[in-house]
Amino acid sequence: MQFFIDTADPAEIKKYWDMGLIDGVTTNPSLASQVGRPFKELVKEIFGIVNGPISLEVLSTDFEGIMREAKSLSLLNANVVVKVPLIPEGLKAVKALSSEGIKTNVTLVFSTSQALLAAKAGATYVSPFLGRLDDIGQDSSLLLEEIVTVMANYDFPTKVLAASIRSSRQVALAALLGADVATIPPAILEKLAQHPLTDKGLEKFLKDYKEAGLEPLV
Repeated sequence: MQFFIDTADPAEIKKYWDMGLIDGVTTNPSLASQVGRPFKELVKEIFGIVNGPISLEVLSTDFEGIMREAKSLSLLNANVVVKVPLIPEGLKAVKALSSEGIKTNVTLVFSTSQALLAAKAGATYVSPFLGRLDDIGQDSSLLLEEIVTVMANYDFPTKVLAASIRSSRQVALAALLGADVATIPPAILEKLAQHPLTDKGLEKFLKDYKEAGLEPLV
């Protein structure tokens, strides 16, 4: 499973890219506002860090506007994937963009039928928002399982991108259920490597080594 990092912060992106833990980036103006720098400046810097899919979002909700923005975004860098909302005008645009070879990421997906429509329109990625479903008491894992099954049933090339990740466990579940990608906030990426028994075990190893008076091997 691929990992994308869900942020607009170049420092966080470089940290995890250099570690070899991420394959791409998803971002939007809301995330950019948290960094406190011009969005265009951030995006340009991200292009210089990541050689992988970089999702950038359109703001229009009408077909003509989506198409205009999507084409402009796609010209910024060969790795750009255009994020389009799951609305009728968005699906129409996804079909047109797909025919022109422009990659798309259909977002704000909350049902299996929506994901199916996105795949039929030719989406490169379909992004079910797991955390937002869990927030309202629905089991997002059931949705993800259904979407993965539908894509496999009909051999759609559309990749399932688990989004709105709220916990390390959601990342593990996404992998178990067969999601192609998970887009993960930096704070959750940090937690993926953490476990109290790891810390406890390392502490004991170092303590035993010191008490035994052993010399370093190198």
